[in-house]
Amino acid sequence: MTPPAFVRLHADDNIAVAARSVPLGSPITLPGLSDLFAREAIDMGHKIAIKSIAQGQPIKKFGQTIGFASQPISQGTWVHVHNVTAGELSLDYAFCSEIPPEPTPIHGRTFQGYRRQNGKIGTRNYIGIVSTVNCSATTSKYAAQKFDQQILADFPHVDGIVPLVHRGGCAIQYGGDDHQQLTRTLANVARHPNIGAYIVIGLGCETAQASFLMENGGLLQLGNSPSPNQPLVMNIQDQGGVAKTVKRAVAQIHEMLPEINRARREAIPVSELMLGLECGGSDGNSGTTANPALGYCSDMLVAHGGTSVLSETPEIYGGEHLLTRRAVTREVGEALLERIRWWIEYTAKFGQRIDINPSVGNKKGGLTTIYEKSLGAIAKGGTSALRGVYQYGELIDKKGFVIMDTPGYDPASVTGLVAGGAHVVCFTTGRGSCFGCKPVPTIKIATNTPMYDRMIDDMDINAGKILDGVSLEEVGREIFEEVVAVASGKKTKSEEQGIGDEEFLPWTYGPTT
Repeated sequence: MTPPAFVRLHADDNIAVAARSVPLGSPITLPGLSDLFAREAIDMGHKIAIKSIAQGQPIKKFGQTIGFASQPISQGTWVHVHNVTAGELSLDYAFCSEIPPEPTPIHGRTFQGYRRQNGKIGTRNYIGIVSTVNCSATTSKYAAQKFDQQILADFPHVDGIVPLVHRGGCAIQYGGDDHQQLTRTLANVARHPNIGAYIVIGLGCETAQASFLMENGGLLQLGNSPSPNQPLVMNIQDQGGVAKTVKRAVAQIHEMLPEINRARREAIPVSELMLGLECGGSDGNSGTTANPALGYCSDMLVAHGGTSVLSETPEIYGGEHLLTRRAVTREVGEALLERIRWWIEYTAKFGQRIDINPSVGNKKGGLTTIYEKSLGAIAKGGTSALRGVYQYGELIDKKGFVIMDTPGYDPASVTGLVAGGAHVVCFTTGRGSCFGCKPVPTIKIATNTPMYDRMIDDMDINAGKILDGVSLEEVGREIFEEVVAVASGKKTKSEEQGIGDEEFLPWTYGPTT
């Protein structure tokens, strides 16, 4: 049986989404509709009007308003930026009115991970080189580059040496918001259980002093030793320059390697896993295939007692009312709205709007407005109750489904998730993101089969087969099993290609002076 060419996601929708590219004149076969034909060619992921829509009337997808007709739209015609405007929504937040029941607990499932001395669990075993400032970034990279595959072959239980470098660390207010956020992010990534040991390299005269990081970030070296100790901290100026700093860093890492290599995987309950939820390069089928399938996986992890973290606050905008209804308390719902309001005010300071999304690539893939993009994006969070809202890079201490406030820019967003404690990241993409991350593995999930086939070396899972008739639940279970396998050591496509050294990007939002 040939799968339908169009998908109607909700009975209230006045559009349908093309499951594949459809030529002019093709019949549109949908339940309850007859004698309907495509009056234009419609690309995969794009929308077609299944009813005539008057100017000013809402465009409905997912049963929600995603925009308004900027001109009359005839039945059977293409619906996109040329005839749709975002407009202003009036949202009913209805706090806590739709809190889902607790899922039936699932016990006994385990994965093979690392149990650290402090009790935390990891899915990888890296040594990190933390730069306090961009001025020490090249030095950190030079030190990491000294450890090629030939050297690391003698340490098969070490995943690599990762330089955690960034563009900030100076020309910011000492102790100010940016400084505190950078400190929180660097400290939380350094002590992430996927980092078996680390050293810190600074320049010496920067605002983000290593001493400030150590004291305010509470950094101790845990590794596999029975008692914590202070990590090695080096300033290039004190060491006598780049070459001497690299030499000392390399010597220190050589001393660390045998101890870190002693780490072994063991059976750990899946309930201890934390999953980061991310999307990038989204298209019109993201909200039809990959995102809701990932949402099903998220609900499965929550039922197992684990934690699932939705990110990218600007891409929640327009769909936040669906999340406030699932909030376990009004305070949790209000915390989300406070972050939305902050983003509206923040973007206005720069003469912009929070709804500048979708991107050029998103539009080519069929997304028309930020509301459409957001409603699809929040599907990654499944249907579980919302239990908390966290600052960027803040350590997450709740089980269940939570949100972290991050920007929509993928590297900055995932860096925040890693700092929060995510052990694995699931990343949905329709256009074809090549994102990878260290020290946390990233599973990439394609929304459509043509892109999956074209970029097979970069994609881990094809959710596009949902458009071919495979159930969303089946793909959701496939994603969950992949999460468990990757947490147990299976390499993702991005890991196989060594991607992730350049994607560490702590978010800074203040002025550079």
